[in-house]
Amino acid sequence: MKNTLRTIARYFFSGMLFIVPLLATGYFVFWSFAQLDGLLNLPYPGLGFLIIFVVITLFGYLTSNFAVRTVTDWFDHVINRIPLIKLIYSSLKDLIGAFVGDKRKFNKPVLVTINKENTLHQIGFVTQEDLSDLGLTDMVAVYFPHSYAFSGNHFLVPRASIKPLNISGPSAMKFIVSGGISGFKDQ
Repeated sequence: MKNTLRTIARYFFSGMLFIVPLLATGYFVFWSFAQLDGLLNLPYPGLGFLIIFVVITLFGYLTSNFAVRTVTDWFDHVINRIPLIKLIYSSLKDLIGAFVGDKRKFNKPVLVTINKENTLHQIGFVTQEDLSDLGLTDMVAVYFPHSYAFSGNHFLVPRASIKPLNISGPSAMKFIVSGGISGFKDQ
């Protein structure tokens, strides 16, 4: 009887390991589509997502064009002159740019020695290698994402305390955000 209960429990948890992430992901996608469709008040599910995807892609195409780029540069200049708006706009633009575009920031994973005595290390991403404007020529800026969250800490650490890792940025981010569970394989 005891072995039968263990077998049933093992099968249950095995099924849960497969079904819960699948359902949670499906629910998140469904919820996102429903929110977008509700915002635009459209009759067909997924149409809002499609419209927003096409509009954003069209804007991306237009802003990549040289003639339109001068207009977007002018717009950025105007926005960056308005005190409170500048803070919000530039912060969001830099955050999104850190993940996509030509100026990705989370592409240099490093191992940082946090405590030499206890050989404590943490994986992070170099976000600025030149801190000479702050008078810190031997320091770099490193961002340490938190596990299971969209937050993290940003530290200025001695260059001697970091060791570049031979893994991709997305693999390192996945490893950190998963709490070390996912491993380093790109999938």
